[in-house]
Formats: sequence, structure tokens, C-alpha cells
Amino acid sequence: MKAFFEKLRLVFMDDTLRRRIIVTLGLLVASRVLAVIPIPGIDAARLQSLFNGSQFLNLLNIFSGGGLSTLSVVMLGVGPFITASIIMQLLTFMVPKMKAMYQDEGDAGRRRFAQYSRLLSVPLAVLQAFSFIVLFQRQGVLPHLSFSAFALDILVVVAGSMLLVWLGELISEFGAGNGISLIIFAGIVSRLPASLAQLQITFTPALLPVYAVGIVVTLLVIFGVVYITEAERPIPITYAKQARGGASSGGVSTYLPLRVNQAGVIPIIFALSILLFPQMILQFLVNSSVAAVKHISTVLLGLLANQLFYAIAYFILVFLFTYFYTAVTFDPDQISTNLQKSGAFIPGVRPGQPTADYISRILTRLTLVGALFLGFIAVLPLILKAITGIQSLAIGGTALLIVVSVVIDLVKKIDAQISVKEY
Repeated sequence: MKAFFEKLRLVFMDDTLRRRIIVTLGLLVASRVLAVIPIPGIDAARLQSLFNGSQFLNLLNIFSGGGLSTLSVVMLGVGPFITASIIMQLLTFMVPKMKAMYQDEGDAGRRRFAQYSRLLSVPLAVLQAFSFIVLFQRQGVLPHLSFSAFALDILVVVAGSMLLVWLGELISEFGAGNGISLIIFAGIVSRLPASLAQLQITFTPALLPVYAVGIVVTLLVIFGVVYITEAERPIPITYAKQARGGASSGGVSTYLPLRVNQAGVIPIIFALSILLFPQMILQFLVNSSVAAVKHISTVLLGLLANQLFYAIAYFILVFLFTYFYTAVTFDPDQISTNLQKSGAFIPGVRPGQPTADYISRILTRLTLVGALFLGFIAVLPLILKAITGIQSLAIGGTALLIVVSVVIDLVKKIDAQISVKEY
């Protein structure tokens, strides 16, 4: 506890860090203000009823930062940008120029890559805004609009989504932590008081054992996420001795830390985006006037509504995206080249390609553990929901994973800033 307060003191004594935290809080408050500004003509009672009976809409609401539940001007949240980022990173595997731009061109290449992601997110936002507005019109939440009013609503919603992405990037650049993740985090946390109030209203003594088990599972999930996120496998590294002018340097030993979960919370976000985007399109097509399209959409929606199929698909996607994102962000060949250039080597392993193969083998085994853990934790709430019948568990588990991972990432970045100041 003493160490915690000492660290807190260092945070507020550091002018740069204090300014970054104030900027972050200010921009998060701005995002929450935007999330409560609704588009006109909403039937609030119908909207509330619709959300109470739809796990699909509640999951989408997580990525909108809570804006979807109020049909606010930022109802899309950062969802289009996340989808665009997934598409762009998939392209790094299929287009060599994209991979070179992302991995080999340094900061300039990553800035161009992010710019392409932003440009791609605009048409995706238009598509999602059109789908949502039509969907809510058919559900009686929004009135039927003239063409000009309909186009204006789409323009406002798309602009709101891009404004939220801009706020997230401002947080990343001038604040503390990853801005996009923090906006999702703020949306989840903002719903916590309402969720606790709902649990209090529905509480009965008969459900006490269920709530007790839920609290225990929540604590175990938090412990597991923190433990796996912080776990690492050190690879010993030795720097060769170099003699210059009668003096020798080098010969020191250090290690290369490989984390069990290199990807963090990104696989969870990617997997949910892939699962939710088709559902959004199918929700729009299910009312099609074409009989074949309507039938296929109904069948696919029924399949996605099956909890067993959904859990299996969720687990597989989290597992695959853990490997995918690790492969995109961590290149053993590049690490091997950098070690060789700096005169470093792994004891017992030849420099060059053998070093890359050695690192790759260790990384593959570590990622297997991390992917299995993330996949299990992701579907655990669905299992508990099937056992207890409490709908909110499926939502709360996903939100809990995101919240814990974002907090860990934020704390590590603040620690790094404090360490830089001390040195």
C-alpha cells in the first residue's frame, strides 16, 4: 500500500505525466458527453425494450462506448475503425507492400498505415449507419424519414464516429494509454452504476449463491488475466566482446522477454467484431422482400443465436486472432537480424536464420498457451450464462476482459513514464 501511494505521488509530481492524465480525462469526458446526445425522433421506451431483449445489441453497445443504447451521434463508436484495422492487418499477409509498410518503414510507414485505416473506416461507417438506421426504423424506434433527413442522419452518425476516433488518437498522442481502448473502457465503466442498480432490483435471497459464485469467478478471471498478461519467457542474450584501442567492451548477458500473451486484448476485440458485423448485416437483410435472401438470413441468424455454435466460433476466432496479431506485431526474422547487427547472440544457437527459427518455436508454444487461455476466458461467461440463466453474464465477461486488459496496459505505460523521469 505504501508503494502504491508513493507511485501516486510520483505521478502527480511529474508535470508531463500529470498533464497527460488531465488531457486523457478531459477527452474521455468529451466522449461521454457525445454519447448522451441523441439523434432526433427516438422512441426511448421502445429502444429500452429492444436492448433488454437483445444480447447482440448489448455487445455492439460495448464497442460504441455506450452510445448505441441512446442512439447518440456517436452510436457507431469506434467500431468502423476497428473493422478497418482488422481488414488492413489482414492485408499485410496478402499484400507484401502492406507488410513492408507496416513492419519495415518505421514510424512513417505506421502513420501511413493508420491513415489508410481511417480512410477505409469512412465507407464502413456509412454502411453501418445506413444499416442501423433502417434496422431501428423497422423496429419502431425511429420514425420513417424523408430522403434528405435520412441522409443527414447518416452524415451526423458517420461524422460522430470519426470524431470519436479522432479523440482516441488525441489520447494516444497527448494523453496516457491507447485512446481507442480507453474510449471502449470508459463506455463499459459508465454502465457499471446502472448494472449494479439493476442487480439490486432483481436480487432475491434465492440468487445469493449464484451471485457469490459470480463474484468468485470474476476475481479468478481478473487474477488469470493479470497473471497471463504479465507472464513471460526470458531468452538469454549475450553480447560478444569487442576490443577497441586496447579497451574491450561487450560480453554482458541480458535476456529477451517473450510474453505469453503478446496480443493483449486485441484478439477479443477482433473476434467480437468479426462475429457482430455479419449479424448486423443479417439483421438488415432478414426483412428483405426477396424470399431467398430472407430465408438465408433467418437461418444464419438462428445459427448465430445458438449459444453452442456462438461459443465455439468465439473460441476459435479468439484463438486464431491471437496467433494472427502476434505474427503481425512480432517478427522473429527482424529480431534475429537486429541481434546479429548489434553483435548479440543466443548461447548455443547460431546467428541468423537458426536464431529466428529458435525464437519462432518458443513464440509458437507460448502463444498456444496464451491463445487457449484467452479463448477459455472469452467463452467462460457464456458457459456460466447457460448454467445460471443470467443474461448479463455473457456481456459482463467480455467487458471484464477488456477492462482488466486496458487497465494493465495503462498502468504499465504510466510506470514506464515514471521510470523515464527517475532516470
